[in-house]
Amino acid sequence: MSRPLVMHYTVGAYRFGRLSLLGLAMKRREFISLIGGAAAMVPLVARAQQPAIPVVGFINAGTADASTRRIAAFRKGLSEAGYAEGQNVIVEYHWLEGNYDRLPAVVTDLVQRRVAVIATPSSTEGALAAKTATATIPIVFGVAQDPTAARSTRNM
Repeated sequence: MSRPLVMHYTVGAYRFGRLSLLGLAMKRREFISLIGGAAAMVPLVARAQQPAIPVVGFINAGTADASTRRIAAFRKGLSEAGYAEGQNVIVEYHWLEGNYDRLPAVVTDLVQRRVAVIATPSSTEGALAAKTATATIPIVFGVAQDPTAARSTRNM
């Protein structure tokens, strides 16, 4: 049978009494330090248990200025699927600005960091580079030609 918490202390010239918690005697300062330390750890534990926010690697062959309508449509699609950029999904935009030599390095970086999805709208080259670099990360692409003929997919 455990004993109740007993706290005796006075203020002024008298020294503080002791706390008895489950039969263990401790000073009031020790008790407050123990409780304060436990309370300080709660936010750290809670933060560590939150799931990671998924990252979408968005690769576009053009420039950001030339793709404002495409980005607006992409964000609208994310919203309709229940995602809000910066809240429960992070989108990393990579603009090649016509420099396709950068494509392998961009795709390799995204694969090494294990993004949740690689999006390559209107870029057959981006879809093919992503397909070559990974077999595990989903690739979302949009092309104007037949993806099977372009070797983006094996079959439909």
